[in-house]
Amino acid sequence: MTIRKNQANLTAAEKKAFVDAVLEVKRRGVYDEFVAAHRLRFALDMNTGVYVGHFGPSFLPWHRKFLIDFEKELQKVNWSVSIPYWDWTADNTVASSIWAPDFLGGTGRALDDQVMDGPFAYSAGNWPINIQVDSRPFLARNLAYRVPSLPTRAEVDAALAIPTYDSAPFRDGSAGFRARLEGADGYLSMHNRVHSWVWGQMESSVSPNDPVFWLHHAFVDKLWVDWHKLHPTSAEYLPAGATADVIDLNETMPPWTSTTPQNMLDHTQFYTYA
Repeated sequence: MTIRKNQANLTAAEKKAFVDAVLEVKRRGVYDEFVAAHRLRFALDMNTGVYVGHFGPSFLPWHRKFLIDFEKELQKVNWSVSIPYWDWTADNTVASSIWAPDFLGGTGRALDDQVMDGPFAYSAGNWPINIQVDSRPFLARNLAYRVPSLPTRAEVDAALAIPTYDSAPFRDGSAGFRARLEGADGYLSMHNRVHSWVWGQMESSVSPNDPVFWLHHAFVDKLWVDWHKLHPTSAEYLPAGATADVIDLNETMPPWTSTTPQNMLDHTQFYTYA
């Protein structure tokens, strides 16, 4: 069984195994396929008015499937590797271990936000940005500059206390746990705020270019797991059916041809969290 661990608790060997697997998936050309898929999904969500991966209830199950598929690619390289999660309520400064040179590297330089240390620095030669929204060929970050603080544990607990998964109109303006966690109720809330705190590619449709994307979304996914444990009698997913412009419980989530939110509700068939 795959066990996803808090990145703060990883051993040096576990960090290296994860980094090495990510670099190998990149070398094989598969990593950029994930970046391109996310860019396309975000563009479709933004421009068609049909919400699948973002802005609607299937935000959580869509990204769960996206992470599972990526994790499988890592495990083709090293069967022992899983996606760690980044608890940004605790590891919430630019000095946190996640940004160390032996793991994800740190913030970008003042000139152009280019990350200069760690295994994903452009100067290391292993991490060209090929799927772009601008002309920068390097990984860019500007930690805590655009948005000064990450979500707090109190904000997370307030979201976890919401008893309803989602509610009409099931998009921006909805109430419920999903909308609060994603950030549909405001620019500086929860998931969206973390993307903005990191900045660089994380603030764009090609956010998976930054490997921290996977650790961020693993924690978002863990919070969905935590929410269900707190509300076991609540509907795990809404809407159940017959809702326009969003994905219903048993409706297929593109680009997959047979994956529905229902298929994604039981995470334990794929992994657990330590």
